[in-house]
Amino acid sequence: MYRFYESPVTLDEALAYKALHGPRARIIAGGTDLLIELHHAGRRAPDGGAPGLIDLTRTPGLAAIDEDATHLHLGPLVTHNQCVASQAVQRYALPLAQACREVGAPQIRNRATIAGNLITASPANDAIAPLMALDATVTVASAARGERTLPLADFITDFRRVDLADDEILTRISIPKTPTNARSVFIKLGLRRAQAISVVSVAAILTQDNDGVITDARIALGAVAPVIVRADAAEAYLRGKMLTETVMDEAARLSLAAAAPIDDIRGSADYRRGMVETLVRRALRRIQMADGQMTDGEEPSAHRPIMLWGESEGVWPVAQTKTRDEMQDETSDAEMTLVNGAPVKLIGDQTLLDSLRAAGFVGVKEGCAEGECGACTIFLDGMAVMACMVPAERAQGSRVTTVEGLGRRDDLHPVQAAFVDAGGVQCGYCTPGFVMSAAKLLEEAPHPTREQAAEAFTGNFCRCTGYRKIIDAVVAAGESETKSKQK
Repeated sequence: MYRFYESPVTLDEALAYKALHGPRARIIAGGTDLLIELHHAGRRAPDGGAPGLIDLTRTPGLAAIDEDATHLHLGPLVTHNQCVASQAVQRYALPLAQACREVGAPQIRNRATIAGNLITASPANDAIAPLMALDATVTVASAARGERTLPLADFITDFRRVDLADDEILTRISIPKTPTNARSVFIKLGLRRAQAISVVSVAAILTQDNDGVITDARIALGAVAPVIVRADAAEAYLRGKMLTETVMDEAARLSLAAAAPIDDIRGSADYRRGMVETLVRRALRRIQMADGQMTDGEEPSAHRPIMLWGESEGVWPVAQTKTRDEMQDETSDAEMTLVNGAPVKLIGDQTLLDSLRAAGFVGVKEGCAEGECGACTIFLDGMAVMACMVPAERAQGSRVTTVEGLGRRDDLHPVQAAFVDAGGVQCGYCTPGFVMSAAKLLEEAPHPTREQAAEAFTGNFCRCTGYRKIIDAVVAAGESETKSKQK
């Protein structure tokens, strides 16, 4: 699947590996796009063979969201879920937080990074449109030439192409803070409410003076051209005007000048053109109604999503010492993994899903091998992830929990007992993934509502039950835990 796997513990070491291997190695963090491409042989080294991987997730200091007086700075390991949860991102770059919540499902957002979204450079990638509207810059580094910083609009050069040399690594994304008198919003049209690639997306930011006159306007459009584009004509038209219905209609119409959509499986070019106008108008109307920005002290439920990351706060532990101490086995080498409390040596050069199944943990199911179905949901260092989206080597020195480790036949986990009582199964193939997601949900929301349960399951597909009894089971599990604690 991949030629070799390196796990640097410093950025300098990572840069040295990239300088050594060049185009024969790919940087991996979340791996949610790259592993699929490797699985389908879409990414090859120049010699036609599989590339090697340089995994940054054991490198300290790369998952921070920092801020100074004028900018937010995202490290290359900052995930979508971190952005969703970050108060700084919500306050100063709200469209990015909104877009990140639209990406995949909680298990995917726990792994997928903003940097990876930019480097993949698909015009349908949700994080790019808001970052383009926010005038973000990226910093890349090489061991030989040091750092260089360039606007995101220059970094993405064409469809799925970026200005990144073979020896360079993206090390920082910088975002100018939106002013306090700015209002902003991200809107996405997909074929379903979760786990959907954008048909059209819009990120809009308007700055207005005290009289309501627009002093600055930025509108970015996704999935309507080979790259994310700015609606320059609409932006120019909006400046100096009040946001009236007539102005919104004309700005929406002018946005079409930036769009050059294609026909594909998700929608025709004509449909996309129509939806550009509709979504731009909708975005401007939300800004007009002040729905595009939270007010101070306001915490609507829409801004408190389910993370499925337990107590980790979404930051991957880089050190392996604690886990190795827990193994309490002097014979355990650096390649051991603590699976359900016992040290196991997992086979590499494959996904963690395949490696766990080869080791006998067959409760971890393969339903799609693309991060779409959730049947392979496990806990990796306390976070829910999809095992098909993780290189097996990444689990070395880590704690892994599979459904086999959640409970015993004579001592079921409350979620397992609730599934039995509610009849939340039919064929049962997807059940392990649902049980794992539900168990992690109860850590975050001990008394989940049906809406919270549904959100926790956006990454889990069931083709039999219609979900009602599954959600019944999760809500009941929360209620049973409450009753047991009251006794």
